Amino acid sequence: MKVHPAAWAALVVLLAAVIGLQMIQAAQPPLATPEGVSPNLLYVRSPQALRRATLSFQAIMADVYWIRAVQHYGGTKLSDDPNKQYDVLYPLLDLTTSLDPYFDVVYKFGSVFLAEPYPAGAGRPDQAIALLQKGLRTRPDRWELAQGIGFVYYWWLADYQNAAMWFNRAADMPAAPDWLRPLAAVTLAQGGNRASSRVLWTELARNADADWLRDQASFRLKQLDALDGIDFIQRIVDEYRARIGAPPASWNDMMRAGLLRGVPFDPTGVPFRLDPGTAKVTLDPSSTLNPLPSGGHPL
Repeated sequence: MKVHPAAWAALVVLLAAVIGLQMIQAAQPPLATPEGVSPNLLYVRSPQALRRATLSFQAIMADVYWIRAVQHYGGTKLSDDPNKQYDVLYPLLDLTTSLDPYFDVVYKFGSVFLAEPYPAGAGRPDQAIALLQKGLRTRPDRWELAQGIGFVYYWWLADYQNAAMWFNRAADMPAAPDWLRPLAAVTLAQGGNRASSRVLWTELARNADADWLRDQASFRLKQLDALDGIDFIQRIVDEYRARIGAPPASWNDMMRAGLLRGVPFDPTGVPFRLDPGTAKVTLDPSSTLNPLPSGGHPL
């Protein structure tokens, strides 16, 4: 069917107006809203309606909504508001991926935005999984999406049974890397311990296609090294206490006893801390590796 040039011109004007309204909304300070009502409002919430309205300009609008999602996440995360609200983050990501189901970066980054614990993120790993599963329905051969679901189960939900299942599912997909199958096995057998964590983060450090994820993997590996170092040094401190009958007051006591050659350092070069009262070895508060995982959180 031939489309009259005037119709195309009208559509372009309409699209420009929609984009302009979206960008103006993003740039304006939030309006006062009644108590209990979120100021984070969307002009369009229906993916189906938006797809019909934008016609062949869906990729452009997907970019607009992705920018809005990033602005919403970043602005909320950096806000000093004690009642941060990420309530429109998933709708924005849902709209973006409905307009462009092949927008891979939205699934990868969006799932992290959603899964990160509140207040640094939305604290919604369930929505992160839903977003990645939506991507898989469109692209059932993308092992990265299945691996991402496994990662959410492993890291944010500590559900190692489901994590291993998704790592195995990813390993079955075309062009999947060799390390996924062993990762699934280690996760299932040793879920949540340092051995499985080290496998996960080592492979992500080697194979992640995003700098931020490689940096995160490197950071987590340093935390694992710090935990191993603390355990090793703690055993030496306990040996000193058993031998002398009193806890060491400082690292110098340990060195004079011949149990250490020097002050022990964490992987960033900051000396470990020895509490003379409890004889416990910990990271120094100034270490950038703080806080170490604890309380049942996977490593």
